Amino acid sequence: MQYIKSSDRTKIAVYDYNTKGKQTIFLIHGWPLSHKIFEYQINLLTDCGYRVVAIDLRGFGKSDTPAHGYSYNQMSSDVFYVVRQLRLSNFVLVGFSMGGAIALRYMNRFKGYGVRRLILLSAAAPCFAQRPDFPYGKSVEEVNDLINLAETDRPKLCENFSKQLFASPHSAAVIDWFRGIALSASGIGTIKSCISLRDEDGRKDLKSVHVPTYIIHGEKDLIVSNALAELQHEGISGSKLISLSESGHGIVYDQLQKFNSVFMKSITKKE
Repeated sequence: MQYIKSSDRTKIAVYDYNTKGKQTIFLIHGWPLSHKIFEYQINLLTDCGYRVVAIDLRGFGKSDTPAHGYSYNQMSSDVFYVVRQLRLSNFVLVGFSMGGAIALRYMNRFKGYGVRRLILLSAAAPCFAQRPDFPYGKSVEEVNDLINLAETDRPKLCENFSKQLFASPHSAAVIDWFRGIALSASGIGTIKSCISLRDEDGRKDLKSVHVPTYIIHGEKDLIVSNALAELQHEGISGSKLISLSESGHGIVYDQLQKFNSVFMKSITKKE
């Protein structure tokens, strides 16, 4: 693990596996988690000879926790500074949940710098919360309830969230593992980035994508609706939508073997 300073001097924790790999896969986790959610993809990718770069978003995992800077613009800038510092090019950008929305903002603000392919996993995009001209996603009141719980009983928030991740049956140990990852986040990062989930509008980000894009979504996702996945598919020209029938929001683990198979095909498929 190394630290790379972003535009506002915040230190971003970066995990760079198999630096001499044949191609780079860049992983961005979601709210309120860390790079650890990709454990079973990192193992697979490195075994297959890929270089894997994963980060902890600011306020999460081992990254710094500044008081401010949790907008999608700033967090996509964090990604850009890592890409530039590591001199990455021709890489596959992967974003899970809020990380998917940040990946899309990166494609917009930095014109997809270095990205050859985009993979969105249960992406919280284009808008996580409803607004007068956007009747999809969570209601503002529902997201406000998450923020209020983060402010008053974050352990309960993490417990609730970990139980909502999966549609397929999993052991109590697996549920507890995800709860522990969520608990490892800072309170500030959990609250401030949830405010961004509520307030950010990424509809213009979809039109900025001009690389092959794969959208992988769980049909039983209780956190990011199927309607949002369809809007991503409609908004990104030439994108491919792949649905996993027995997966919920925690798509990287819910149907692990099936997901990994689909994920690897999305990386390797020739256009």
